Amino acid sequence: MPNLTLEHSPNAAINKAPYHRYMDLPIPDGKVQATYIWIDGTGENLRGKTRTLDFVPNKPDELPIWNFDGSSTLQAERSSSDTYLYPVAIYADPFTRGNNKLVLCDTYKYNKKPTETNKRFTCLQAMEAAAGSKPWFGIEQEYTLLDMDLRPFGWPKNGFPGPQGPYYCGVGANKVYARDIVDAHYRACLYAGINVSGTNAEVMPAQWEYQVGPCEGISIGDQLWISRYILHRVAEDFGVIVTFDPKPMEGDWNGAGAHTNFSTQAMREDGGILEIEKAIDKLSRNHLRHIQAYDPHGGKDNERRLTGHHETSSIHDFSAGVANRGASVRIPRGCAEEKKGYLEDRRPSSNCDPYAVTEAIVRTCVLNE
Repeated sequence: MPNLTLEHSPNAAINKAPYHRYMDLPIPDGKVQATYIWIDGTGENLRGKTRTLDFVPNKPDELPIWNFDGSSTLQAERSSSDTYLYPVAIYADPFTRGNNKLVLCDTYKYNKKPTETNKRFTCLQAMEAAAGSKPWFGIEQEYTLLDMDLRPFGWPKNGFPGPQGPYYCGVGANKVYARDIVDAHYRACLYAGINVSGTNAEVMPAQWEYQVGPCEGISIGDQLWISRYILHRVAEDFGVIVTFDPKPMEGDWNGAGAHTNFSTQAMREDGGILEIEKAIDKLSRNHLRHIQAYDPHGGKDNERRLTGHHETSSIHDFSAGVANRGASVRIPRGCAEEKKGYLEDRRPSSNCDPYAVTEAIVRTCVLNE
């Protein structure tokens, strides 16, 4: 094994050949490894643990409710630490394969009330109320890869790469870093059943993006959270850290967002541009409410990102425009020309909770709350 310094993860030095030998061992018939995954008390980080089942589950309600030590995840007091995991969505496990599953779970307190970071609970209520409008979402998830000393992966140790310009959708060893992780994540998400629609290198070197959607209703939040879990797991194998921090590097560098594309059936039909404009008007009158919902710290993270520079709007003002990436909300040029389609809300931060974001959009634009 090579000598390890701060920028190297021990995971990167492990010889993976023995691991694959054991993973090729057959599992007895009827046995399934189910990894229960949940959002912890930070509202940003994911946790997971695995149990053995004696059947192959097809629906979440077939799976047993489980529990965990909430005092170790910022979700309970030590004196009453049992916190409950309620399965809500199932995906194929791209790491252990076969019949094994990734299980997304809601978290509930000892009294069976939702934990503070269980944003799915009220989001589902909103989506059920708005189901008749058939709300579709697509989220563009930006992220940055870091080495073990928390510096962007591939950046010089005692300096900076060249100015932004050649990196966006770039090709070449001097323009993009760790495409292996990006491609492996893409394939793993498709295997799991995530509706990943694409990926690209972003404006800042070591920054990437993938897109999830279109998804209807609550499924966009479910799929985005599982895609984040898969990304962390893939990067773990390569000894690289993933950060969803919305401004990982201060200075003349782009931040990271989770641009959220939204439409209703009426917006997608002929003449839907009128419905898009109505939705934008509603969003303009609820700017502060949305800013507070669009990052896990009530807007404090987006203060570092939404400066009016680096393809962002100002956090203080609402704006909208056709093909304008400096606006709060953008109407894609193709939608303006066809007079139907969708809008893109560019305000959500990369570390947003997609349940909170999509709930806010539906309550403002559809439910008129």
